Amino acid sequence: MPFSFKLRSKLRSKRVNRSFWGSFGLFTVLAFFGAFMILPLVYAINNAFKPLDEIFLFPPTLFVRNPTFNNFIDLMNLLGESWVPFSRYIFNTLFITLTGVIGHVIFASAAAFPLAKHRFPGKKALFQVVVLSLMFTPAVTAIPNYMVMSWLGLIDSYWAVIVPAFSYSLGLYLMKQFMEQMPDALLEAAKIDGASEYRIFWTIVMPNVKPAWLTLVILQFQILWGTDGNGFIYSEQLKSLHFAANQIIYGGIARAGAAAAVALILMSVPITLFVFSQSKIIETMASSGMKE
Repeated sequence: MPFSFKLRSKLRSKRVNRSFWGSFGLFTVLAFFGAFMILPLVYAINNAFKPLDEIFLFPPTLFVRNPTFNNFIDLMNLLGESWVPFSRYIFNTLFITLTGVIGHVIFASAAAFPLAKHRFPGKKALFQVVVLSLMFTPAVTAIPNYMVMSWLGLIDSYWAVIVPAFSYSLGLYLMKQFMEQMPDALLEAAKIDGASEYRIFWTIVMPNVKPAWLTLVILQFQILWGTDGNGFIYSEQLKSLHFAANQIIYGGIARAGAAAAVALILMSVPITLFVFSQSKIIETMASSGMKE
């Protein structure tokens, strides 16, 4: 019987002993905190459709009274006046984000596999360095990253932002901790059957750690989608969508409506990705967990 079927049957067989009022109270508490946490998103959505007089109204209102699309029209007009096409900013952002996410998942997983399932001298010391690097904020590593990219001749290119994204230590730590939960007997059986290390990694390890790298995709996508690369990219043709949005946001009071519209557009993509990926992560967590 497949492992996932056994796990689902076991989960269905468990019944939570909770009264109706206990479930109702728990639901009420969760609904209250859920509504409280969604308030910033509701405010951002309504703010994008507010006319200027409502945006500067004090005290501010949560919901829009006279909805309008003028903010989005003004945004399109501003982007149309730019000497770099708006589609170029979109392409730059998508290329940097997708390449950085895919590369980071591959590099982090490939580095985590030997740390989790192989023995070699200096393994513990190397992992301690990885854990220690989690303490440093991006601002601390900005100058070393710039120096390394300058030595490699990658300044003012996409790769000045993409290459550092490959080496985020959080992904390595996450993948290593998740791979350690896999049973060694499964990998040893594959070796006995003649599978190579590369085949074991791609056909056995990666499918079973899908929850980890799906979570990593969400985290890394959010980081790269919001980056502007100002410290590494100087050419206007290579700038990201976030950079173009900042130029609108910092344009003054007259652009407040367009700034609210662009803020909604920027946040909608990561939120949409999270909403669609969350269900897959939960489903995979419940059906593909493996223990010896």
